[in-house]
Formats: sequence, structure tokens, C-alpha cells
Amino acid sequence: MDDPSRRTVLAAAAFAAVTGCSTYGESDSPPASTPQAGAALAKTSQIPVGGGVIFGDSKVVVTQPTAGTFKAFTSVCTHQGCQVASVADGTINCDCHGSKFSIKDGSVVHDPATQPLAARQIAVSGDSITLA
Repeated sequence: MDDPSRRTVLAAAAFAAVTGCSTYGESDSPPASTPQAGAALAKTSQIPVGGGVIFGDSKVVVTQPTAGTFKAFTSVCTHQGCQVASVADGTINCDCHGSKFSIKDGSVVHDPATQPLAARQIAVSGDSITLA
């Protein structure tokens, strides 16, 4: 069997790079469907005061900035569309490039993001948090 030529190897590598690699922050899997209003997210006891929980499948982060006050935002970073990774020390944090957002209102606390996280509507009934 003959060895492939340099041109064949380079062409194959270029094809793989173009077809096999996605843009940073993109996924090869189909996008998750947006959850419907009324979809249960969590129990209020699951959301720590001064913190929050990320619901990646629903693309929502729910926070509790002060006791009994619950907020929700998209969990998709406004910088380059990465999923935020954690909630700590009063911020929602994206590990892709270091953006941080306030758990109180989704505003940018640390760049490179320049736009806040969009608010999501939730309803708190008893001890249940649902999408509104």
C-alpha cells in the first residue's frame, strides 16, 4: 500500500479542521428546548441565601440575594454564549473568559462581558420555584 502524499494529508487535516471543529462555546448537540412556563425548577430550600443554583438544561440560574428574595436569569453568558459555571461570593461566574454577574440583578460585575444576563420570570409558590 502506498503512503499518502503530503498534499493528501494536508487536505484531510484541513477538511477535519473545517468540518470537525466548532466555534468556542458551541456544542455539537442540538440546542435544548426552552422550558415551558410552569416547569418546576427547584424547592426554595435548594437555593442558598447569598448564592444560587444553575439549571443548565433549562438555561436558567436562580439566585437568592437576600433571605426570601428569589431572582432568575439566563445562564448563557452574554460575552460569547458559554454556559455560566458557578455562583459564589455574590456573583454568577462564567469560566470561559472570567465574566461575573451580580446575583441581585444580573448586571456585569467583571468583564469581558458588557451586557447583563437577561432576567427570566419565575414564580414562587410555597416552597416551589417554577418558570412563569
